[in-house]
Amino acid sequence: MPFFQTIYSVMINNFSLEWYEWLLISLFVVAFGIQLFFYIYFYTAVWVRNRREKKGQIVFSDEQPPVSVIVCAKNEADNLNEFLPLILEQDYPEYEVIIINDGSTDDSEEVLSKFQRLYPHLYVTHLPEATKIISRKKLGITLGVKASHYNLLLFTDADCRPLTKHWISKMVRNFTPETEFVLGYGAYFKEKTFISKLISYDTFFIALQYFGFAYRGKPYMGVGRNLAYRKETFYRLKGFAGTLHIASGDDDLLVNEAANKDNTRIETSLESITLSVPKPSFFDWISQKQRHLRASKLYTKESKLLLGLEPASRGLFYLTFVALACLLPLHLIYYVLGLFVVRYLVQLVVVNVSAKSLKERKFFLSLLLFDVFLPLITLYCMTIGKMLNKEQKNAWK
Repeated sequence: MPFFQTIYSVMINNFSLEWYEWLLISLFVVAFGIQLFFYIYFYTAVWVRNRREKKGQIVFSDEQPPVSVIVCAKNEADNLNEFLPLILEQDYPEYEVIIINDGSTDDSEEVLSKFQRLYPHLYVTHLPEATKIISRKKLGITLGVKASHYNLLLFTDADCRPLTKHWISKMVRNFTPETEFVLGYGAYFKEKTFISKLISYDTFFIALQYFGFAYRGKPYMGVGRNLAYRKETFYRLKGFAGTLHIASGDDDLLVNEAANKDNTRIETSLESITLSVPKPSFFDWISQKQRHLRASKLYTKESKLLLGLEPASRGLFYLTFVALACLLPLHLIYYVLGLFVVRYLVQLVVVNVSAKSLKERKFFLSLLLFDVFLPLITLYCMTIGKMLNKEQKNAWK
């Protein structure tokens, strides 16, 4: 305590500032500390986990039990034609692929019939278009689970392709006796457009969050593009019985309800990644993001607190930085700018090392842009966007 009292006395005696300036400085330093904590403790999880794997410090299962791969598809004839063979031709001893055709009106039926003749381990079930329910995808997944023959369930979407033939084996190797959930990474195809870069960063940063929280014993979500759990877990939780009143949440709410530090593992090897087709326009992506965010209101209190603390401290960091840059004398602004640069450098290293681990693009100046822009988009989706757009009851992607 005497040390801090001495520092405080030096600051008071050398820097004559108003009380509100001291308050802003205090808030800025607190926000800086919280931000560093999140980046160093949580967001390094992908790099730490992959490094531990290379050193042989992670225990994987040597068994390769049979797996049921479940995919929901609605008017995805072109994607099924292109990507389904990559799922059907995995290097894995025994597995089945179950496609739930959700009332498709395109050529999906013909495409699936063609593949059924070629691949005996492909099964197709149907969800009639006339079915009236808020979350058709949850019903479709439930039908797929009931139709599955095996206890291990692996999920992806019809517009996804596994990056390698070892996708199933890399995900399944994490199922030790106590494991119930395995969280994988679902990336997007890279395109040379601003919206593609924005979607890529948003998806990647969300992955850093759910991987980091899970790795540190506080799992809160997974993504349906690359997620595995046990059938017995699904039945024990009574499936989606408690969340059928909202269209989204078929993946994250199930994980949020039952995942814990002992029954959840992350898989971040390059061979386990799936790639999806990004939304073609900014407004399509915003609409998708709004549907996904609706599920977050049902997260546990602890998850909400952790997820809210990071963007809140980030906003506070930027706001107090701007205020201090306007109020403080020049010789003090250098100290504030120094902390800003330190955070940016830590962020730059953590983000780009993790991006390399997940085969994502690198981010430099765009990092600052997206760092400010994305929380504003999220805030819009959860406030103004929520009021302007009603729930799209039959949408699930």
